[in-house]
Amino acid sequence: METITTESKISNTNVEDFLPLNGTDHVEFYCGNAKQSAYYYINAFGYELIAYAGPETGVRDRASYVIKQEKVVLILTTSLDPDSEISQHVKKHGDGVKVLALWVDDATKSYEETVKRGAIGVDKPTVLKDAFGEIVYSSIQTYGETIHKFVERKNYTGIFMPGYVKKETTYKSAPVGLKYIDHCVGNVELGKMDEWVRFYEDVMGFKLLLTFDDKDISTEYSALMSKVVSNGNGYVKFPINEPADGKKKSQIEEYLDFYHGPGVQHIAIETDDIIKTVGELRRRGVEFLYVPDNYYEDVKERIAEIDESLEELRKMNILVDRDEDGYLLQIFTKPVEDRPTLFYEIIQRKGAKSFGKGNFKALFESIEREQELRGNL
Repeated sequence: METITTESKISNTNVEDFLPLNGTDHVEFYCGNAKQSAYYYINAFGYELIAYAGPETGVRDRASYVIKQEKVVLILTTSLDPDSEISQHVKKHGDGVKVLALWVDDATKSYEETVKRGAIGVDKPTVLKDAFGEIVYSSIQTYGETIHKFVERKNYTGIFMPGYVKKETTYKSAPVGLKYIDHCVGNVELGKMDEWVRFYEDVMGFKLLLTFDDKDISTEYSALMSKVVSNGNGYVKFPINEPADGKKKSQIEEYLDFYHGPGVQHIAIETDDIIKTVGELRRRGVEFLYVPDNYYEDVKERIAEIDESLEELRKMNILVDRDEDGYLLQIFTKPVEDRPTLFYEIIQRKGAKSFGKGNFKALFESIEREQELRGNL
């Protein structure tokens, strides 16, 4: 059952937000080859290279490429030491998300408030300085080997942060219309979802926004359960998934098997024109999950009037769903790594605040078709 909790509708104006967040600062990936990963994201997704750190800048153990499109910032990092923590992360998980960084006004207070509520600290508040000012960062542990980094940049005017130099490519790849990160989804082990929901509630002051059980997210063969937590202003939303009993292996179990533990399953990125964005991504070779044409047979009855052409949505294989606030359009890429782990969601919200519950069955049947091709269903 989909549940909108009473808590999520209560105003927090009289309650101090001990962890005010301005949004997502960046997402850092640990990669086997960051240079080639950057080339892929620049050419396929239209990102722009803005900064770099590596041996040429005095960093001896790694190379990091910072790419950006509107408010979406990714760091792609590879290790130059085969025995480093980065190399071990890539060996175990493949390319994947290590850091979900959150933009805060006070990284020291963010660390202190979360640690005293039970978070495991990773990086104590640290100040980085250069000619453009200073950045303060700290970090805490979350599910698996993923960390949340708190980044305070109110006293910094540089391109990204100290330790990085401005860098551009000799070619320009046009952006595809990606605006900002809408939400990031984590997969955790069976029985661990509620534990991590409590972590976000108790340690980070988030509220439970939505609950989906195995009746909402299931097919003939597999199921999963999911809960969505959100910070006070709604800028940061984290759905947390765990497997549920089914006849065959669920997509969450497949992810956990190949990632070798919990981690970030997908990143949803907002666009203002999903038809244009997806058309350009397809032209550049990005592969998306396929939903059969019969999905569109009852869309008008189910969704009512929408601004977009249904024929265009069918052509692009874009899904549409409605809630009490409006409707949304969404589509999901195939995994962007060789392992069936990380993928992306492209989403356009036309008022809707939900996550496409009406599309779950069609989406997960599509995922199961891919699992079957891989021999993992």
